[in-house]
Amino acid sequence: MKQALQQYKQYLLTGVSYVIPMIACGGILIASAIALLTFLHPEAMTASGPDFSAAPNLQMVLDIGVAAFTLALPVLAGYIAYAMAGRPGLVPGLIGGYLAGTTKAGFLGALLAGLLAGHVVNLVKKMPAHRFVRPIMPIIIIPIVSSLVVGVVMLKVVGVPIADFMAFLSGWLATMSKGNALVLAVILGGMIAFDMGGPVNKAAFFFGAAMIKEGNFAVMGACAAAICTPPLGLALATLTGRRLWSEEQRESGLAALGMGMVGITEGAIPFAAADPVRVIPSIMAGSIVAAFIAMLGGVGDHAPHGGPIVLPVIDHRWFYVLAIVAGSVVTALAINLLKKTTDKAVPDAAGVPL
Repeated sequence: MKQALQQYKQYLLTGVSYVIPMIACGGILIASAIALLTFLHPEAMTASGPDFSAAPNLQMVLDIGVAAFTLALPVLAGYIAYAMAGRPGLVPGLIGGYLAGTTKAGFLGALLAGLLAGHVVNLVKKMPAHRFVRPIMPIIIIPIVSSLVVGVVMLKVVGVPIADFMAFLSGWLATMSKGNALVLAVILGGMIAFDMGGPVNKAAFFFGAAMIKEGNFAVMGACAAAICTPPLGLALATLTGRRLWSEEQRESGLAALGMGMVGITEGAIPFAAADPVRVIPSIMAGSIVAAFIAMLGGVGDHAPHGGPIVLPVIDHRWFYVLAIVAGSVVTALAINLLKKTTDKAVPDAAGVPL
């Protein structure tokens, strides 16, 4: 059992190693575009989001960053499948990852797609084949059969329930908004961090954005504080607990720091994809604390975005900063404590613990 879990961890780490540059590239380009827009055109942060109409060059930078982000899920799923089944796993893995994006399944859907693609390809490889058919198995038969299976599962088994789940969450949050505001903040904070841009995150975010139009800025204030806490908390963890993280992870932490500053929760995905069992509860704890403090302090966000980048449109800014700092510290302490109690120090290239 332990050996099997270790093998699956290696599959996930392979996917993560390929997706880190994609997320870093996309996140930093998007972050740069939004940050420069806010600096050069402060009036562009509207109630419906950043307006790039006055800055076409920054819009171009944003579009390139979005393209990199769009490719991140296919790359993650594709290389998980590649680690499991070799080159034949790439096609169904990439397709499954793409469909994880179109069905709004997020990075958890991409993980599922990659693992499913790897297993399906390995099963198809074991099927008996005529000696005349065997040469075309890796380039025609395996990609087509495995892609059909993965595609059907992602579209019919994963996609439809997610759409229904999104509708349910939106309705449920609407009923919750009439109750205790602090309880709502806790729920929103947990949802924001849970899948980092996936359906649960989006349900909470769109609910907060909808409340802005209703004149309720406190809901988006809680969401805004929670949105940036996962990447900022993990960046802080890699800086304060360097011995617990590899050099590649520490570099990812620097990229996550930049993404967190402009409210890109997806900066935490490489960490969560590699170690979901420990990372997801840690970032949820931090986002819950951030959202709770923001709601308690009456923080209001007048733009549907998060992170320190929206400070100019925040009510009760000191509480907003306090919420982000507290949530980030909780995340960093939680993940480093979990790693310290279950992992040994990561050795450097010479084999000496850092």
